[in-house]
Amino acid sequence: MGSLTRAGMGLAISGAAIALTLAAFGITYRAWQDGNGGATAARTPRERAYAVETATLEAVTVTPIITSYGRLESGRTLELRAALAGTLVELSETFRDGGAVTEGELLYRIDPSKLETALALAETDLTEAQAELAEARSALDLAKLEADAARQQLDLRKQALARQTDLRDRGVATEADLEAAKLAQASANQTLINRQQVVAGDEARVAQAEITLTRRRIALEEAGRALAETSVSAPFAGVLADVTAVPGRLVTANEQLAVLVDPTDMQVAFRVTSNQFSRLLNARGELRQTELVVEVQRGRQVTELAATLDRAGAEIAEDKVGRLVFAKLIDPDPSFVQPGDFVTVRIPERPMEAVAVIPAAAATTDGRILLIGEDNRLEEAQITVLRHQGDTIIVEDAPMGRQYVTVRALQLGPGIQVTPAEPAGEAAETPAAAPSDAPSETPAEAPAQTIALDDDRRAAIIAFIEASEKMKPEKREQYLQELSQPEVPLATVEKFETLMAEGQ
Repeated sequence: MGSLTRAGMGLAISGAAIALTLAAFGITYRAWQDGNGGATAARTPRERAYAVETATLEAVTVTPIITSYGRLESGRTLELRAALAGTLVELSETFRDGGAVTEGELLYRIDPSKLETALALAETDLTEAQAELAEARSALDLAKLEADAARQQLDLRKQALARQTDLRDRGVATEADLEAAKLAQASANQTLINRQQVVAGDEARVAQAEITLTRRRIALEEAGRALAETSVSAPFAGVLADVTAVPGRLVTANEQLAVLVDPTDMQVAFRVTSNQFSRLLNARGELRQTELVVEVQRGRQVTELAATLDRAGAEIAEDKVGRLVFAKLIDPDPSFVQPGDFVTVRIPERPMEAVAVIPAAAATTDGRILLIGEDNRLEEAQITVLRHQGDTIIVEDAPMGRQYVTVRALQLGPGIQVTPAEPAGEAAETPAAAPSDAPSETPAEAPAQTIALDDDRRAAIIAFIEASEKMKPEKREQYLQELSQPEVPLATVEKFETLMAEGQ
């Protein structure tokens, strides 16, 4: 029994060894067939061709537009202030916020009773000074007559002395008569001197009276002017704002009661970067008197108003960037625009010739685009970006007449084979099926998240960008264009605020 068992086990082991040998032989045989071009050779995969939208580079002449934002303000504004202290006894019916007044209309009146009394006293003082002057002039005239009489008396005494001298020389008169004549002449001379002193005193009195009269006239004019300032009339037609006056209120000198605004003389104040400001100058370095468009938005309606560049700010504030520029509206409608309205300003630059306008998505930040080459393979070309205009850019040094890819996706690059397709607008009119072996077009990216910045936050980021020495000019221009929009991409804001926080 044990022999039979051992024999069976030997046969089983032998059978298993034979089976393993045959399996190894079969594997080796199939591998040999594959190495010699067997029938089970794998198929070679085909190259993928991406569908892309293309356009042709064309040389055109375009006028770039500088876009900025500002607020409307009146070119003629007057602060109505009380010239003197007193009680408001009269106010115009239109003296209220938003009230329209005409030129010469009485706006308000301050109690004039005290000033009327002061004016009457000044008139009385003037009359008194005139009387004093008349009296002084009369006294002067009399003193002059007395002086003339004393002079005549002196002349007569001189003649009498001469006769007595002659008579004495002939032995007719005595020395006593001659001495009496000399004494009479001396007395007449003294009298003349006294009369001349009186004349001099009267002349001084007249001069003093004239000075007093002049002062009284000045006081009268001042009293009249103060009385006139109690009533204030509109120097020009306009609209009132910031009104604080009410009837019966006691006001102090120089207190502001309202602001008078001329709605027909409107201007817009806006800021541009230093580079943009340089494009607004002429060959002499002066601001070009060019026309521009001011857009006012009312709900969904956008109205364009004509304006012209007027002047630039005299200085740059420490907490501001760029240059402040003023533009004057041409014949504005006072019922439509008001001071304080936020507006969009679009200023045309000088025309550019032999340039191309392409979508901003077609180029990289350093100015590289993809061209359609032989066998529909992509080629890369370097261009120069001149301006960013919304979703488009103005470029030069581009190979005119060549086709280029309008949207540069991440999977595209030099050497990639593509299937050119019509732009979306044309494809909608004449749809064409994409090749079966081409992947579907890349879905449109979701719009970038944007935020609205206040003036201080926007100015800080712009100042950081303009102060950066490492940033490429075209990159700086791109970021400044983004920051000139009402809403800025959130990624851009976070990027630069992080760099500012890190001190880079």
